[in-house]
Amino acid sequence: MKKTLITALCALCALCALSLLTGAALADSLTLNGSVAAGKTVEVYAPIGGTIQAVVAEVGQEVTETDVLYSLKTTKVYADEDGTVTGIFGFPGDSAQTVTTRYGAVMYLEASSVYSVSASTDNAYNTTDTKFVHVGETVYLQCRSNNSRYGKGTITSIEGTSYKVDVTQGTFIPGDSVDVYRDEAHSNAQKIGRGTVSRVSPTAVTASGSIVRIAVRDGDKVKRGDLLLETLDGTFDGYYMSGTDILAGSAGIVGSMSASQGSAIQGGSVVAVIYPVSGMRVEATVPEDSRASIKKGDKVRIELEADESKVYEGTVRMVSSLAESGSGEATYKVLIDFTPDQDVNFGMSVVVTTIEAEEEATEDVETEEETEPEQQDVPEGRPEGRRGAPND
Repeated sequence: MKKTLITALCALCALCALSLLTGAALADSLTLNGSVAAGKTVEVYAPIGGTIQAVVAEVGQEVTETDVLYSLKTTKVYADEDGTVTGIFGFPGDSAQTVTTRYGAVMYLEASSVYSVSASTDNAYNTTDTKFVHVGETVYLQCRSNNSRYGKGTITSIEGTSYKVDVTQGTFIPGDSVDVYRDEAHSNAQKIGRGTVSRVSPTAVTASGSIVRIAVRDGDKVKRGDLLLETLDGTFDGYYMSGTDILAGSAGIVGSMSASQGSAIQGGSVVAVIYPVSGMRVEATVPEDSRASIKKGDKVRIELEADESKVYEGTVRMVSSLAESGSGEATYKVLIDFTPDQDVNFGMSVVVTTIEAEEEATEDVETEEETEPEQQDVPEGRPEGRRGAPND
């Protein structure tokens, strides 16, 4: 009975000692409130200027390096007449202005009518009617030196007795002298003048900005209104055409987006900020009277407020020496590095507890238990007061 009582008292004393030590350790530990923040941010720059055609991503969305954040609206250049593409000097990535300065145009468009006639009514049949021509009038042409070269055209402009004919049919040699008639039979009474054939210069197609796309190939026949090329404002970096999409460039969470649909942006401007998941950290504050209780390199336990079963180990990266601005008691920012998992998101509330004091207390208790003397058992039948005495 006495043996049992002594054993119970010893166990109780050990429990009390452990409780006191643990209580002291917990009293020495520090608990802070904090949140998961972005330890690193990556700015996304517009590679070139333009107008935002569509906002593809959302703030808070997880993205990869190749995900599209915005698409840009291009400036489109269309053919203003029917014709044939006779030369392309610009390519995607090129500055349209630079190409135009060097070659006169990004490309050239040869009209369906490659000849024109500069004529006058000086040699027309001498009547009032043949001396008076009209814009839009269809006329017939006959080479004066070679009857096999003849054709058809339309009067496009008039200035005094002079007028211009665009040749729509027939083959001539630049410099040919031709008579102009109102009838296909080339009747002398219908002769309305004489002129000289010249080669129509191809139409220079120009543009501003940088070329994104060439929609035609050399030799293509196009109609008025067909797309020829597309451009964006500004100049591509290194003249390398990076496309009409603005990509995230880094994996992480979209922290902010500064452009909206229809807005104009300039090349090199910041249009979004990405928070890399690998840069997650905890930011907490410590009051002035507890600042000395935590320092760089301390190990801490991080517990999610939303799920207390989620606990992570962290290391204090920095304890600020500059008090946070604001009224009331001075507080100091504490930055903590840790390794997150899929359950951790930016902005989550956490509880941070220092763990060094607890570990030291646990080690002390274990040492105490190891050095405590063992209680000797009293042989059965011997009185407590005569331990070791011989039997009577």
